[in-house]
Amino acid sequence: MAYDRYAAICHPLQYTLIMSQPICWSLLAASWIIGNFNSVINTSLVFSLTFCHSNEIDHFFCDIPPILHLSCSDVVLVQLMIFTVSAFLMIVPFSLILLSYILIVSSVLKIRRASGRIKTFSTCISHLTVVSIFYGTIIYSYLRPSSNHSLDEDRLVSVFYAIITPLLNPLIYCFRNKELQGALWRALGKNML
Repeated sequence: MAYDRYAAICHPLQYTLIMSQPICWSLLAASWIIGNFNSVINTSLVFSLTFCHSNEIDHFFCDIPPILHLSCSDVVLVQLMIFTVSAFLMIVPFSLILLSYILIVSSVLKIRRASGRIKTFSTCISHLTVVSIFYGTIIYSYLRPSSNHSLDEDRLVSVFYAIITPLLNPLIYCFRNKELQGALWRALGKNML
């Protein structure tokens, strides 16, 4: 989405060339390949461990840090591998998204009319909000030292990236719709009376 917004705002006349169907399919394939690569790495690392304690994961879902707490193996090398892979797979996309928004902001600031700047910023702020919540919580969860991990904190943070972000996503994009905004204000107005 960040690349799409970048193409639409910074190169509007070339948008259909930049966001061609092969490019869209390539972006989709890359995200699937990277996601599967991450899953294969994490699964193989977990299967290399031995477990001799309880088989109950003290978490909402089967996530890597709580599984490592159950292992009776030395998990230092596994933690280092997970940290390295996670850092690369989180920092690179997040940096590319931020770079696209830096380019968008620099392009938007060149717009002379304030109404044009506001309209352009409003189309981007919703995506940037969701991306910031998602990447902020997932980076906090996976890229902090293991000595700082608390299972209660991990559960709370996982609620944000696994539940809150997907829940906010359609809401944030729907509230940009003028008809939905009007219906919401009418409903709020009737309930206030």
